[in-house]
Amino acid sequence: MQDFSNDRPTVTPRTWRARCSRLLVSSVVPSLLIACGSAREAAPGPRLVQPGAPGQSTRELSAEEARSAGSTPITRADVSFMQGMIGHHAQALTMSRLAPERAESPQVRLLAQRIERSQGDEIALMERWLREHGEEVPDSSRGYRMPSTGTLMMMPGMLSDRELAELRTASGAEFDRLFLVYMIRHHEGALTMVRELFESEGAGQEGQIFEFAADVDSDQRIEIARMVRMLTGDQRGP
Repeated sequence: MQDFSNDRPTVTPRTWRARCSRLLVSSVVPSLLIACGSAREAAPGPRLVQPGAPGQSTRELSAEEARSAGSTPITRADVSFMQGMIGHHAQALTMSRLAPERAESPQVRLLAQRIERSQGDEIALMERWLREHGEEVPDSSRGYRMPSTGTLMMMPGMLSDRELAELRTASGAEFDRLFLVYMIRHHEGALTMVRELFESEGAGQEGQIFEFAADVDSDQRIEIARMVRMLTGDQRGP
């Protein structure tokens, strides 16, 4: 069983503000300094983009234009995070939809139902965010591929075709075990994606994406702890 005792502390708006006020040093120092309003100079800076009007594409902003606009621009890392997380969530839905017929444990079925509901709502949020910013929206109904290229999106923690086939053919207690093992790894991949977002220069500052990424980090850590308890036989369950 993997040891989660050294997991990175949860990044939420409250803890983020507390870190800023105390100027804590962590492995995500560049993002913390940006979020605290650091005037750190960097050349070249991150790619800053501004959403276009309906029917128009986004355009790249200079640092001076971004400051004069008085709004927080988004970066390419922000867009890639949202696109990648749609694909990541889509596979979690595929896994969870197997549980009603294949799981033996009522706790596993309930957990899968919660994941399907919450991540389905989050996919809708991410799709809306991408459309509002004039960015391409992955087709979550076609095996999490990008419509323009057909490229399969394999993000951290996602199951391979072989692993997904293994889960599809399992049933009863074996399905329960595989589902928990694979979903823990899947959730850990989402935490990696959040960490990489906040470690990317200039990324994660726009209000909606910051709040969403912080919520993903917090929620998936809670679910990881819950699944570990289920795997080890703790009766508290989901």
